[in-house]
Amino acid sequence: MKITALLRKLAAIPGVSGREAVVSQPLLELLKEYCPDAALVQGNIIGTFGKRESGKPHVLLDAHFDQVGLIVTYIDENGFLKVGNLGGLDLRLFPAQTVTVHGTSDIPGVVCAMPPHLLAGDADVADITDILIDTGYSKEELEKIVSLGDMISFDAPFEELCGDRICSPALDDRCGIAAILYALSQLDAETLPCSVSVLFSAQEELGERGAKIAAYTIQPDIALAVDVSFGRANEEAPEKCGSLGGGAMIGISPSLSAEVSRDLKNIAEAEQIPWQPEVMAGTTGTNADQFSVTRGGVKACTVSIPLRYMHTPAEVIALSDVTATGDLLAAYLRGCKTC
Repeated sequence: MKITALLRKLAAIPGVSGREAVVSQPLLELLKEYCPDAALVQGNIIGTFGKRESGKPHVLLDAHFDQVGLIVTYIDENGFLKVGNLGGLDLRLFPAQTVTVHGTSDIPGVVCAMPPHLLAGDADVADITDILIDTGYSKEELEKIVSLGDMISFDAPFEELCGDRICSPALDDRCGIAAILYALSQLDAETLPCSVSVLFSAQEELGERGAKIAAYTIQPDIALAVDVSFGRANEEAPEKCGSLGGGAMIGISPSLSAEVSRDLKNIAEAEQIPWQPEVMAGTTGTNADQFSVTRGGVKACTVSIPLRYMHTPAEVIALSDVTATGDLLAAYLRGCKTC
C-alpha cells in the first residue's frame, strides 16, 4: 500500500465536522475493499472485517474522518461572511488564511486581515465573532451561492517535506484512517483469534458524537481509538508530547484499560514495532472516552500518531509513525486474547 498516495487522496476531500457527507462515499469505497458489508449508518461508516464469530473477543478499530473548520453564520451588507467554529481552532493563525466556501459551488475566500501599518499597537487575538471572510462578491451575488450553515474549509496544499514528513490540512484524523487501512491490507488473507469491526466515525470534533452511537450499535469487547496526539516541535513540554518518528503512541490513562495498554506495549516490544507512551491524567479527548462507557462498558485504549501544529491548515506527521501504527494494530489483532 502506498501510504503517501493514500494520505494525499484522503486529505484532499474537505469534510468539516457535521458536514462530512462529501467524504463518506470515497471512504466507504476504500473500506469495502476489506469489509464488503461496509455501510453508511447515521453518518458513520461501519464494516465487519471477516465474519463476526461468537466466542471470540470482538475488537473495534476506529478513526474519525471529520476535520475542524468553519460554518457560515451571517452575510453582512458589504458581502463579508461571518462565521462560527466547528471544533477547536487556533484563532491566532486566522488572518490572511485562504479558505474554500462550500455553497452551491465552491468559491475561494480569505480571512480579512488589517495591514500592520494601520494597527495601533499590539492587536489582541480576534474572537471568532470578529472573523470575516472576503470572497470578493457583493451581498446580492453571494446570497445566490452561499446559505447560512454552509461549511468552510481551509485551503492549503498537501506537501511532502524533507525525509518522510507530510504537511497538510485534515491529517487529524485522515492519517488514522490510513493506518487502519494499512493494517487491514496486511491481514486480508489471515484467520484471526478475534472478530473485528471497523468504524470511520463522524463528528469527533464536536464531542465524539459519532463514536457514541456507533459503539452502542456495534457492542465491541475492546475498542482502539486511532487518532493523533501532540507531536513535539520546539518548546512544548516533552511529557505532554510524542516525538515524530518515534512510533505509535500507546495510551496510558485511568480512563483507559490498563490491560489493553499493557498488551499493546508487550506486542510492540515483541514485534520490534516502534512505540512511545502517551500518559494522560484523566480522559483522553478522543473517541475512547465514549467507547469506555458505552452500554455496560468497553475495554478501550488509544493508539495515536504524533502530529505537529494540530487543528491548523499545516499539520505535520511522519509517515513512519503511520506505518508503525498500522503494524501495531495488525500485530495486536493477530495476538488478541484480551476478552
